[in-house]
Amino acid sequence: MDDQEKINDGYADRVANSLKAKSKMDKNKSTAKTNKVWMWFGVIVLIAILLWWLFSIGIFDAIVGTTNG
Repeated sequence: MDDQEKINDGYADRVANSLKAKSKMDKNKSTAKTNKVWMWFGVIVLIAILLWWLFSIGIFDAIVGTTNG
């Protein structure tokens, strides 16, 4: 192997490594977006459970005036 082949092999390795790094960064960005969506979905579900619980124990019923009595 002469010097030019060694240089070309080194360049190819650098290009391959940079493509791997770019792919990994892109995957991390998309994973972060997905995680944010699931986090907000969880927050909405928790708020819905809290509201249901408050209505079920009668606090909101008394405040809103939806109870008969």
